[in-house]
Amino acid sequence: MYIRLACYKLNFMRIGVSLTGNFFYNLGFFVRTLRGVNSSIIRGQATRQILTRQILFTFVQALGISSLLALGIGAAVNAIGIPFLSGLSREQLIYTLLIMIITRELGPLLAAFITIARSATAIATEMAGMVISHEVEAYISIGIDPIEHLAAPRFLGVTISMFLLNIYFSIFGLAGSFAVAQLFTPLPPDVYFGNLLQALTIRDLVISMVKSISFGMIISMVAILRGFSVERSSTEIPVAGLQAVSFAFGGCIIADILLSALYYSVLS
Repeated sequence: MYIRLACYKLNFMRIGVSLTGNFFYNLGFFVRTLRGVNSSIIRGQATRQILTRQILFTFVQALGISSLLALGIGAAVNAIGIPFLSGLSREQLIYTLLIMIITRELGPLLAAFITIARSATAIATEMAGMVISHEVEAYISIGIDPIEHLAAPRFLGVTISMFLLNIYFSIFGLAGSFAVAQLFTPLPPDVYFGNLLQALTIRDLVISMVKSISFGMIISMVAILRGFSVERSSTEIPVAGLQAVSFAFGGCIIADILLSALYYSVLS
């Protein structure tokens, strides 16, 4: 019995050391990537091309599905909210509800989910393939820092794309809500969007931007780290892609909960 307890204790100690080591490794990798962003963009034309392609893939090519989802969310909020609030004689609250759901809460998170589904898998599998095929070793052998050349532009590209995609999602979500609102209470566009602007506060914009930037950094770092974590087998490549998706989902949800809790605690 004492031997078994000793084995359990040893296993827990190993797990603790492993988690601590992983945390400091990930933190160091994140700091090293941040330091490499500026130098990689200034000095390397190839790096700027990687950045441009990353923004093209993550932001521009995701506009179609983002538009459809944003219009659907905006329409659903109005279709459900207006009849309910009309029964309470509080129709004016629909504008606050739209800002809260689309701009502050659902918009950043759904934009993050779109980015995870498209870019997290792509980056993780691409990085993993480069590790397996020894391309990363080739970069190191000729004096090129793989973090500056491979990780930094993808990190910056995904973060910028998340910020832009969140803005685009909010605009289209609010525009879609206007189309549905005309079925219940027809209003001129200037009146409708004027009421939306009155309901929108600087705090709403700030928390929305902070969430989008945080989600972009989480998604890109998780995907890059999962890609670089493979060792030698090609069967690890799809596993890295799946792990990137699951870890990025979890990281974004946790960050959303923490940022929302901080936002509401500051208001109270």
